[in-house]
Amino acid sequence: MIIVVTMLAYFGVLLLLSRLTARRSDNETFFRGNRRSPWYMVAFGMIGASISGVTYVSVPGMVLASDMTYLQMCMGFIVGYFVVAFVLLPVYYRLNITTIYSYLRVRLGRRSYLTGASFFVLSKMTGAAVRFYVVCVILQQFVLEPLGVPFAVTVVLMVLLIWLYTRRGGIHTLVWTDTFQTFCLFTSLLLIIYGVVRALGMSPAEAVRAVAADSRSRVFVFDDWMSRQNFWKQFLSGVFVVVVMTGLDQDMMQKNLTCRSLRDAQKDMCSYGFAFVPANLLFLSLGVLLAMLASRQGLQLPARGDELLPMFAASGRLGTAVVVLFTIGVVAAAFSSADSAMTALTTSLCVDIFGRVGDERLRRRMHVVVAAVFAAFIILFRAVNSTSAIDAIYTLCSYTYGPLLGLFAYGLFTKRTVDDSSVPAVCIASPVVCLLTDKAVSALTDYSFGYELLLLNGVLTFTGLVLMSAVRKQKAVAEVD
Repeated sequence: MIIVVTMLAYFGVLLLLSRLTARRSDNETFFRGNRRSPWYMVAFGMIGASISGVTYVSVPGMVLASDMTYLQMCMGFIVGYFVVAFVLLPVYYRLNITTIYSYLRVRLGRRSYLTGASFFVLSKMTGAAVRFYVVCVILQQFVLEPLGVPFAVTVVLMVLLIWLYTRRGGIHTLVWTDTFQTFCLFTSLLLIIYGVVRALGMSPAEAVRAVAADSRSRVFVFDDWMSRQNFWKQFLSGVFVVVVMTGLDQDMMQKNLTCRSLRDAQKDMCSYGFAFVPANLLFLSLGVLLAMLASRQGLQLPARGDELLPMFAASGRLGTAVVVLFTIGVVAAAFSSADSAMTALTTSLCVDIFGRVGDERLRRRMHVVVAAVFAAFIILFRAVNSTSAIDAIYTLCSYTYGPLLGLFAYGLFTKRTVDDSSVPAVCIASPVVCLLTDKAVSALTDYSFGYELLLLNGVLTFTGLVLMSAVRKQKAVAEVD
């Protein structure tokens, strides 16, 4: 019951913020926030939006299987954010675009534009559903299932709550609600860590020394090239994951494009880029401390890392206060990523797919459609998921975001034209070839692809576009002759 009350109070604050920020809103407000957002507000809110409910629940449990090696990827994130800030943002601001996929229309053609936007819609709907799935499962397991509420009803109710506070103000509202949710997320995280440290009977300084001395605090893997945790695999994957999942993602870039100027947007991007190493270090340290606490209390560690934090925080083993804090943290993380995803999907459908920027009636209808499909995807993922949630997200993005990487790289780093009619075929074929390559390599060797599948997929798309361009050029020469 206390979780329900906490959620209702939290949602009440979000509705209040929505009401205050959505006055006299129109499509320009919903899509671009009138280009008046303070960069420091965007930067702080983006930390919470990027972390999501998956990080909040999954990352502490990652220490059980891979120690703190996830920090290697977070180091790559920093480089990736600088690439986005100084390579991609200048292009977007120079073109003064509402969605970043409009660049593809200007540079490559209409079919390339629609292909890029379509891959975004598929990728974002899938990835956001996985992220939001985590919080729905927790609420179902610890709150609503004992009350006899079906999982599908839980999902529909949660999505409805998000739709209610985003339906009018859109991205303008999210800049402010994300700031509030990021504050709640980190406040709850720090207080939960403090509660675990007290349960272990340690002082903060003793806890720091204990985490540093624990075998699970290993960060770097340089000696095993076959491991998915090898430093260079993780670091380079981190760079490209940020470039693709932030720089080529309308969801992540839409808030950045609400800043007053390019310089403000670059300050925003670089500021929150540096926050990911210390933020994830806190989550991983919490995981080590929870593993210590389980050992001290004679508890068996869960088979799935996703279950480590809920095993303590949601079950009441650390007291009612921690249950409340955990609820606030996981809901804040989940809502801050899901609300922006639904807004970005609505924006892309209206602007990119239907090409009707000023049609407010279409925007309202598309927002309802996105909410309904979003709920359906979450329910579907519940039926098919069998891996750690965070691994599932990055695996899916390796296949669906790869073509976006190839398309933008081709546009930015070559001066070639492209056979626009062949672009959809290339972008569909690349993930298929990537999947077959992954299966063949795993069957024939001991090598296992990890997050570098994203890079491979992008390279395949880029290569396909170059080959198609060359064929088109040869045909044109032949016709002249």
